[in-house]
Amino acid sequence: MYLVTGGTGTLGRLVVPQLVQAGGKVRVLSRRPRSAAGEGAAEGIEFVAGDLDTGQGIDAAVAGAEVIVHCAGGRKGDGDKARTLVRAASRAEGAGAPHLVNISVTGADRVPQDGRLDRAMFGYFGMKLDAERVIAGSGLPWTTLRATQFYDLLLMVARAMARLPVIPAPSGVRFQPVDAGEVAARLAELALGPPSGLVPDLAGPRIYPMADLVRGYLRAAGKRRPVVPVPLPGRAAQAVRDGANLAPERAVGRRTWEEFLAERVGR
Repeated sequence: MYLVTGGTGTLGRLVVPQLVQAGGKVRVLSRRPRSAAGEGAAEGIEFVAGDLDTGQGIDAAVAGAEVIVHCAGGRKGDGDKARTLVRAASRAEGAGAPHLVNISVTGADRVPQDGRLDRAMFGYFGMKLDAERVIAGSGLPWTTLRATQFYDLLLMVARAMARLPVIPAPSGVRFQPVDAGEVAARLAELALGPPSGLVPDLAGPRIYPMADLVRGYLRAAGKRRPVVPVPLPGRAAQAVRDGANLAPERAVGRRTWEEFLAERVGR
């Protein structure tokens, strides 16, 4: 049986049907309870409520799970969530220790977190590295996949920025975004296989300056806004300008930003 944490989120909801299609029984952990007759019931998916921040419901969620695909995350506390999950998985009774499959971010170990400014702007990288270390040191069999930023996240950011009369774009900052569906397919593949430790990154097919990503969104949405470069201070920002968040040697994603926008935003 598979447990998918964050199974109703951007990534998790795409992982779940792939595991079901592979013939697995899937339990979906989400913070909000779902009715047995509600979403997913027809597909034979079991929904359970639990909170990785407090630990409530997590022991019951991991019981009997042979593989745990950890997609849950947030704006803070990813390391603490991983600790809660690892403790519950280590206590769980069953045929053996569950295989933990974890999603992280490209550059987690390359973006400094030295000061408050670094953490305020790029703290996501530090949180994901914390979670990686918790899982790798858990004593449980594990696999971690690092991926670049999802198109969905950049679309949300671009939409928010487009509400401004003038759009500030971090100068020198580039992204190599990837389609969440492609990441989900790789995570499902890893969940079906043996524990593999830290596997090669999964990155999108193209590298874009942030300003170009925003301009692409504006074109797709039929909007006009001036885009103004803005320098970002701090060591983390410098590392990102140097490409710490990129993986050009792992540009294995196929769907482009332009194709994504044509489907999600295109007029």
